[in-house]
Amino acid sequence: MSLDYPVLEVLPSLRQSLANHPIVILQAPPGAGKSTMLPWMLLDEPWLAQKRIIMLEPRRLAAKSVAMRMAHMMKEDIGETIGYRVRFEQVRSERTRCDVVTEGILTRMIQGNNSLEDTGLIIFDEFHERSLHADLALALCCQIQQILRPDLKILIMSATLDAENISAVLNNAPVVSSAGRQHPVTIHYAPQEKNVALPSAVSRTILKAYRDQPGDLLVFLPGTGDIHRTLELLTNEGLGMNVFPLYGDLPFARQQEAIVPNRNGIRKIVLSTSIAETSLTIEGITTVIDSGYSRIPKFDPRSGLTTLETVRVTKDAADQRAGRAGRLGPGVCYRMWGENTHHNLQPARSPEILEADLAPMLLELYNWGTKEISDLVWITAPPAGAISQAKDLLTQLNALKDELITERGKRMLRLPTHPRLAHMLLADSHHVALATDIASLLEERDPLEKNAGADLSLRVEYLRRWRNGQQVPADKNALEKIERLAATWRKILKCSVDNTVPGESQVGALVAEAYPERIARQIERHSPRYKLTNARVVRLMDHDPLLREPWLAIAQVDSGAGEGKIFLAAPIHEDDLVHRAIEKEIMAWNYDKGMLVASYEKRIGNVVLASRPMTAINETQRLDILCNVIRKEGLSLLNWTDHQKSWQSRVMSLHGWRKDEGWPDVSTENLLATAMDWLGPYITNIYRRQDFQKLDLGNILTAILPWAIGNKLDILAPPRLVVPSGSMISLTYKPDGSPPVMEVRLQEVFGLLETPTVNDGRTKVLLHLLSPGHKPVQVTQDLRSFWQTAYHEVRKEMRMRYPRHHWPEDPWTAEAMRGAKRRKQ
Repeated sequence: MSLDYPVLEVLPSLRQSLANHPIVILQAPPGAGKSTMLPWMLLDEPWLAQKRIIMLEPRRLAAKSVAMRMAHMMKEDIGETIGYRVRFEQVRSERTRCDVVTEGILTRMIQGNNSLEDTGLIIFDEFHERSLHADLALALCCQIQQILRPDLKILIMSATLDAENISAVLNNAPVVSSAGRQHPVTIHYAPQEKNVALPSAVSRTILKAYRDQPGDLLVFLPGTGDIHRTLELLTNEGLGMNVFPLYGDLPFARQQEAIVPNRNGIRKIVLSTSIAETSLTIEGITTVIDSGYSRIPKFDPRSGLTTLETVRVTKDAADQRAGRAGRLGPGVCYRMWGENTHHNLQPARSPEILEADLAPMLLELYNWGTKEISDLVWITAPPAGAISQAKDLLTQLNALKDELITERGKRMLRLPTHPRLAHMLLADSHHVALATDIASLLEERDPLEKNAGADLSLRVEYLRRWRNGQQVPADKNALEKIERLAATWRKILKCSVDNTVPGESQVGALVAEAYPERIARQIERHSPRYKLTNARVVRLMDHDPLLREPWLAIAQVDSGAGEGKIFLAAPIHEDDLVHRAIEKEIMAWNYDKGMLVASYEKRIGNVVLASRPMTAINETQRLDILCNVIRKEGLSLLNWTDHQKSWQSRVMSLHGWRKDEGWPDVSTENLLATAMDWLGPYITNIYRRQDFQKLDLGNILTAILPWAIGNKLDILAPPRLVVPSGSMISLTYKPDGSPPVMEVRLQEVFGLLETPTVNDGRTKVLLHLLSPGHKPVQVTQDLRSFWQTAYHEVRKEMRMRYPRHHWPEDPWTAEAMRGAKRRKQ
């Protein structure tokens, strides 16, 4: 067997680095042989001291394939020197010295033996994928290395990796690089036509590439739905092509059909998810077709929901996909996007730790004994918001209490599933078999079509009828996978199969154990809209049979741009929720109804089960609520008219003019901030919005002014002044203390020699002198000067415009009048 792998050229350097350093980073392109060659070639290193090697692979299929490939190279059966451990399956023996494990398995091994005495090297393969489990396992391994096992070696391997930054985080770990022997790949950019569905566009490109290029084709599509639709389109072409799907949920035997070359040399087309990007080798591929998309899970801490999002591929992933065409010789890659689009792609994928549900990781850390997340070495620190969300959830699931893991939490952690499902599996000893069926249905692909409705109870019923040999309208392959998983759970939990029809709300009661924050109450009878206990609103599809159910326990729902869509749920009886309810005294202002409400409510989060009126009301709390209403809605709630605004401005003017006399700050901001002080005694009988309008603001505001100065307001800042015509003219004050304004017709101030004043003569009024038509002709604070100078020009203009009015030559002695001059009798 030829061992002409590029990575072997750097093997001496790698051996030396591992001998001298606790952590080493290996950078090698796809196809260099790092996954299948290095682990077994390091087994006899002196520093390993005959201890074993554990290699972490991100995906189940890759773990099994890599292990089998290594065993084949060593001319052994799998389970001898080389073994593997994946979820619910392992092939190994006492002779096994190299275990290839999937994510989660390594963490379980660490938790079970926190010093890993029999392990000398841990390899993190395909670390560039930055999975949550890989980041967590690396953080734990680094702590083991620092505290318990300084002899433990860590090797981080990747095809595309920001090695320098990771090295800096890991105490400047050395980086060994393998150039590899990648053959040239010709890139064709083939942008997808607008308004053409992705499977249709991809199938057209496949047909073109199948005609134009030799060898086998590898096609990257976002998800299984796209794969099946593309497969159907190609089958309908009737060309007799060998087309194989490849994705994680396929049985291993069918995955192998896609990976292994045809013995008769017949060409094949492999339709794959991103599972085929890296360590998984598919022989015979010379052409790659990249749709440009992938599906990734994203967790929203605000909603507590994880959804699969179809996103643009990143540059590093696109390069890896293209590289699959150049492993055997020169290849071709069709990219279904434009070259300009390619230049704008995100350089690399985001670490999963930034976008994932951190509840499983946090439970691991509490069991490990870590309370401060920052105590561990993180390549990327987990977000504080997601950590807080995870902590709240684990507390609801009784896995944490007082910042410590509970016995229930430890039992949950021993089950290889998400804490939610682990809590459900342990929740009810009388319905364990039902819990295993529900968990299996939730973890595997839905066996029913999209238009089958959201009822999870119906799926349990079909699964059990199918197990009894009855015909059911469900996908048989999906049911087989669900049953295999359910049988595994029954074996772990030591329970017998149960094929009876579950009770009316038994499924919902168990779902609520896993998703307590997704208990939902129907907003209106037969409405598709439901309110979750976390206050979000979600909805069923129209005409879903579950619309008759007032209460649901929701297992699957998307976060949605507005209202999330319910995918899987089960009815739950209100009686099953009473133990979750907490009775609270609720006193609040109902802004929709404009009234104070006070009641005792039994609540689950934000959803009310029952309510009764509150008999004894806490007056202090009531006043606080009413004052907060005023702060939110403003002084207009109090029928704050122009009269009150004028009073406010007059007092604020004196507040600025006469700082030493104690005039209070009655600005809107301060009145709202101190509402309890000046308004509290007057709102003891307020219950509705209209009650605020009935308050006697005149007396209330007068009481704000200290008694010693209150009677001086009208003297120092009079609201009106008398002018020579005998009219009482209003003054407009401003809160900033600028001069008050008097708007008065010019003819009414004939004979007035000096500018009027306020503030005990200290502040001159700003006169807006108006024409008979109430248009301003002059603005002045110096009336004497106006009479002496500008008046004569104004007089000329006004005599022509208003000839019926009196425009004397001598305004000093002229009689002031309100209207036109009187006619002589």
